[in-house]
Amino acid sequence: MEIISEQACFGGTQGFYSHLSSVTGTTMRFAVYQPAQARGMKVPVLFYLAGLTCTEETATIKAGAQRLASEFGIMLVMPDTSPRGVGLPREEDDWDFGTGAGFYLDAVKEPWADSYRMYSYIRDELRLLINEKFNTDPDKTGIFGHSMGGHGALTIALKNPDIYKSVSAFAPISSPMQCPWGEKAFTGYLGTDKASWVDYDASELVKNGHRTSHILIDQGKADQFLEEQLKPEIFEAACKEAGQPLTCRLHDGYDHSYYFIQTFMEDHIRHHVSILQKS
Repeated sequence: MEIISEQACFGGTQGFYSHLSSVTGTTMRFAVYQPAQARGMKVPVLFYLAGLTCTEETATIKAGAQRLASEFGIMLVMPDTSPRGVGLPREEDDWDFGTGAGFYLDAVKEPWADSYRMYSYIRDELRLLINEKFNTDPDKTGIFGHSMGGHGALTIALKNPDIYKSVSAFAPISSPMQCPWGEKAFTGYLGTDKASWVDYDASELVKNGHRTSHILIDQGKADQFLEEQLKPEIFEAACKEAGQPLTCRLHDGYDHSYYFIQTFMEDHIRHHVSILQKS
């Protein structure tokens, strides 16, 4: 693991790191914020998954989470959104597929299958690396994210409740099987057999019996992607039918931007803290 840069930040330490991933076969980058409490004790850790076109820097710079993480003694981990520079055909052609658009799944379709394995990278390799190299409490791990990252957080948490004790999302792609972004990504990475898509659709996972802790979702009503791409009503209906605890809040005037995320970040950090303190 290479330290690219590190600096003091809000009473803790913020750094950017890289490592050669055996899962993706590429050099992956991630950011970590370590609160001051981590100098003397193991602390809870939150993984934040960013959205389309984003990198490990996006939430680090824009989300405004470090002050809150410092206050509550939470470590933040912010990974990149895909492998980079693999050199695959079409990898750089579109903003919503390929580079910056890994969709937190394990691709099975060539030529993506060898490197675009973000589900295994996040759940296994990166998580274990963080627990090995930093002063974290593995039993107090949570996950959250925005848009494509919200989709990733929901699906990863629903499939791994023994690992991720808390979960939340900002404007997640709630039913990717029923939106253009998801259909494009799933076809490209997984193929045309829609039966294989179900494993990466949060709404379908809930319908099929997967459960996690109480989920918090915040969504802006002025979000330009709300009706066509995000579809929170599908996920909300699935949770209600299945008895999965969910608080889904819709807010007038808010769009898909990080100003929206900044506004409700404190609520999300408090949501995770309240659950992780009990785990």
